[in-house]
Amino acid sequence: MVDCHVHMVLDGQDWRRAIDRHRAGPEEGWIRARLSEYQTLGFTYLRDGGDRWDVGARARALAGEYGIVYRTPLAPLRKAGHYGGFIGETYGNFREYADLVRKHRENGADFIKIMISGLMDFDRFGVLTEEGLAAGDIRELIHIAHEEGFAVMAHANGARVVEAAAGAGVDSVEHGAYLDADALHAMADMGTVWVPTLSTIGNLRGKGRFDEGAVEAILESAMENVRKFARLGGLIAPGTDAGAWAVPHGSVTEFALLGEALREKAERTLELGVREIRRKF
Repeated sequence: MVDCHVHMVLDGQDWRRAIDRHRAGPEEGWIRARLSEYQTLGFTYLRDGGDRWDVGARARALAGEYGIVYRTPLAPLRKAGHYGGFIGETYGNFREYADLVRKHRENGADFIKIMISGLMDFDRFGVLTEEGLAAGDIRELIHIAHEEGFAVMAHANGARVVEAAAGAGVDSVEHGAYLDADALHAMADMGTVWVPTLSTIGNLRGKGRFDEGAVEAILESAMENVRKFARLGGLIAPGTDAGAWAVPHGSVTEFALLGEALREKAERTLELGVREIRRKF
């Protein structure tokens, strides 16, 4: 059991309240309770999506006591004026970004996470909250991190953003909404691992928070792209985005959704993807 995308800082219910819990410092009791839950469920590997309050870093320090390998980028990095400011550190230009990457190296980050797009609008199929960064900017961000010896995880939605990230050699794409054939082929050709986080969509069904028709359409689109990517021989790994709204820590719905999408090929497909995640991250 592995989860290749969690946020220990969040609780799956209220992100503001969850972050407030740790503002004075990582709340160790909370972290230990979550790690104990993961241990009970049989999880042995967790990859954090990062936070700027050192919650993931503290979880990494404690995880060995629970038989869990834990990896964290420390804080995700986002460009000023773009998505991610609520949880990540901000840079204004490439020089500031490079300084943050070096700081993360000195502070013991396991990899770098970049935020290069917005989110899905769960009330409107096909709509993102922002288009994302330019292809040239994406390429430079990945290049700088790779030069410092890091693997790169990218929060990325939208076909052109994902295609640019894959072409630049990004190591994993997280979420990946609304991909087309060119984006899927780019990831498959470059050996990019896709962590589609289907739980962030599937777990919204029946909750009444978003338009149910839009949620169903978004989920089916994502699952169909997972099927297409698998047929291309693409690498897929399970990650729930645990801590996101309606996705509690220890959620296992991702395995069911991926199993439904991949059918008889699920076990082998995910085995290869997880192996690559653990090798690089």
